[in-house]
Amino acid sequence: MGLVTNSRGLRTDTTIEGLPVSPSSAVHRRKWYNLLPLFVTLVVIAEIALLSRLDMAKNAAMVDTLADFFYGSSHEVAAVEDLAIDILSGGDQNAESESCEEWLEREDAVTYSRNFTKEPIKVDGGEQEQVSCSVGCKFGYDDGITPDATFGTRAGVARIRRSMESSMYYLENDIALAQRWTSFPKAKTCQCLKLITVSLCTRRGYNIVMTTSLSSHVPVGYFSWAEYDIMAPVQPKTESALAAAFISNCGAQNFRLQALEALENANIKLDSYGGCHRNRDERVDKVEALKRYKFSLSFENSNVEDYVTEKFFQSLVAGSVPVVIGAPNIQDFAPSPGSVLHIRELADVESVAKTMRLLAENPEAYNQSLRWKYEGPSDSFKALLDMAAVHSSCRLCIHLATTIIEKEEKSPGFKKRSCKCTRGSETVYHIYVRERGSFEMESIYLRSSHLTLEALNSAVVSKFTSLNHVPIWKSERPESIRGSNELKIYRIYPVGFTQKQALYTFRFKGDDDFRSHLESNPCAKFEVIFV
Repeated sequence: MGLVTNSRGLRTDTTIEGLPVSPSSAVHRRKWYNLLPLFVTLVVIAEIALLSRLDMAKNAAMVDTLADFFYGSSHEVAAVEDLAIDILSGGDQNAESESCEEWLEREDAVTYSRNFTKEPIKVDGGEQEQVSCSVGCKFGYDDGITPDATFGTRAGVARIRRSMESSMYYLENDIALAQRWTSFPKAKTCQCLKLITVSLCTRRGYNIVMTTSLSSHVPVGYFSWAEYDIMAPVQPKTESALAAAFISNCGAQNFRLQALEALENANIKLDSYGGCHRNRDERVDKVEALKRYKFSLSFENSNVEDYVTEKFFQSLVAGSVPVVIGAPNIQDFAPSPGSVLHIRELADVESVAKTMRLLAENPEAYNQSLRWKYEGPSDSFKALLDMAAVHSSCRLCIHLATTIIEKEEKSPGFKKRSCKCTRGSETVYHIYVRERGSFEMESIYLRSSHLTLEALNSAVVSKFTSLNHVPIWKSERPESIRGSNELKIYRIYPVGFTQKQALYTFRFKGDDDFRSHLESNPCAKFEVIFV
């Protein structure tokens, strides 16, 4: 008797010149052969019931094949073992050598029904323009194809409301009201509501709102690196008056004119160049004039959250400390702590006037208010203004394209993705990340043994660094505050959140909250803000 090696490298007994094997060896062989049908059956059932990888015809063919192997030689028995192992591994002969990341990259791959390069987003009703964007995007084209959205009224097409005016005067700019179906039974009802126009009473709600509110679908603020030279150097303060004002709408529905008079009564010398309370008759360039004053009265015509106009940003350009009446959250727009004075209500005038006098008399304290001009603004300020580096029209197209693919992902026929892979005690999660203002997603992988917010940040930085990624805002920001080429994360948040949530209100409460989000949202998508 001798020894040979079968196809799996295992030693087996065999005969020499046709002599029979030992009785004990034959008994063991018969026991193995008797158990094989049960083993094969279990393998086939596991393949059909659990993996669902083969159809009935293929299963039947496999049973025949396995039976042939069973009644074949010892080498064929070894082949049955190989086949069984291959089935249990999911039909992939390289399963043991393929990493979870490689498997997820292949299994989670999907092609959407719409290619936005060939079939760009089309918006009807606006000016005809070709927008530079990370997704195909066209405006104002009427080529017979139903658009994705419209600024006008078109049956079955999403309606857009875009305005930079205050919702105090244009009620349709209030997000909740804009999205509501506003239909009254009688026209007289509308006429009785003096602040609501008849057209509003009969118009259906908007699907997409674009206003100065950071809670709108696509914010359209007055801020922009390109429009305002915010980091312009500070000029000497040569005027004898402490502050300058440019106010021409004397019918504002807030207390700004009363505050103007109250400041003067508090011994704050003012130069007023506007039509209201005018005491300087010369015609001047507004920003150039403001550069000569220590303070600028940035008094808006309404006190509405996020409604911050050019009055404020021109003050920043001029290097004149803004004294603000307007948005109750104006400190969210401040370039640094202590750089803005806020009159929330008329009763605040006296205390603000006192602060203005103290700063004016103390050069060191006053310079602290403008320190951001020399050292650079806060990350929160940069994150806010960086948003405008992508034009609002492009951000609208990204919003529409994202909504389209999310709807497709929820359809019954869409390919279901697991977006996680378990090998032994370790699970790998497949998540998707893109920079704010872009459309395409990048794959990120996190392991269950290190499923933390720190690991998420590290993985995002590593991924985008490996791609030699350049932040979208890089060419927009003033050169003095562009920073190095090293990527720095300001915020990571789920796709679909508003900019109000992303910048100010959203935070994962900790690692457990983050893990819970991934479990509740397979194939989770995030946006990252780099600063």
